Amino acid sequence: MSRRIVRIAGLLATLAVTGCSQVSYDFTESVLPLAAPRFADNDPVDAFEGGAPHRYAVHGIDVSKYQGTVDWKAARRSGVSFAFIKATEGGDRVDDRFKAFWRETREAGIPRGAYHFYYFCRPAIEQARWFIRNVPKERGALPPVLDMEWNHMSPTCKHRPSPAKVRAEMKIFLDALERHYGKRPVIYTTPDFYKENIAGHFRNETFWLRTVKAHPRVAYPGRDWAFWQYTGTGIVPGVSGNTDINVFAGSKADWQQWVAENRI
Repeated sequence: MSRRIVRIAGLLATLAVTGCSQVSYDFTESVLPLAAPRFADNDPVDAFEGGAPHRYAVHGIDVSKYQGTVDWKAARRSGVSFAFIKATEGGDRVDDRFKAFWRETREAGIPRGAYHFYYFCRPAIEQARWFIRNVPKERGALPPVLDMEWNHMSPTCKHRPSPAKVRAEMKIFLDALERHYGKRPVIYTTPDFYKENIAGHFRNETFWLRTVKAHPRVAYPGRDWAFWQYTGTGIVPGVSGNTDINVFAGSKADWQQWVAENRI
C-alpha cells in the first residue's frame, strides 16, 4: 500500500460517532486467513497487464440478491476477509438479500459495508436519504459505498447527465452520507464511467476500481485506490455461481489499520 493511500485513509478517519446502533462488532486479526487466497475463476485471465491480483494478501467479495443464499462461514474459511453488500438502488429499491447478508456477515465475523447503486433519473439527495433510511449506522461496519457506473440495461432510465452534473450530484450524495455515518463513502466505478466523468477530479476520495484484465495502474493511470474488483466470474466456496472478487491495496497489517481508521 502506498504511503499516499495510508495518508488518505488517515484523512478520512474521524472520531467515533455518537448515536450509532447499539449493535457493534470488533473485527479482529483472526478474520484474516493465514495465507493469501487464490480463488478459481470461471473465465480466467491468463495475465493481468501491469500485475496480477493474486499477489495481494487481502481478498473480499461483493454480493447482491443474485448470489442467493451464501454460506458466509465457508466463505470466510476460504479466505474472504471483507464483503460489500448491495443495499439500495435509486430512491425506492432495497436489495432482497441485504438484511439477511448484513446479519449473516456480522455473525460470521466478516467486516462488511453496504453499497448504493446510483440511478441517474433521481436527485442525489433523495437517493442518499433512501440509503440512510435502509442501512443501519452500525459501529464496526465498513464505510458506505457509492456505486457510479452507467447502467446499460436500465429499462426506466436512459439519461446520461453531463460530467459536471454527475460530479455535482456525487458530491451531494457523498456529503450527505458522511454527515450521517461519520465516514466518507468509498467510490466504486468502472473504466468507461471514470474516463468520462471522474478522471482528474475527487483526488482526496477513496476509490474501489473495477478492471478485469489489467492492473488499476494501467486502467486508471495516476489514480490511487483502496479496492480493486478484478473479476466478476470468480469461484468462492460458500457462494453459488459467478462471484465478484476484490483485493485490498496493501498488506494484512495495512488492512487492519485501514479498518481501524475507517469503520463506522
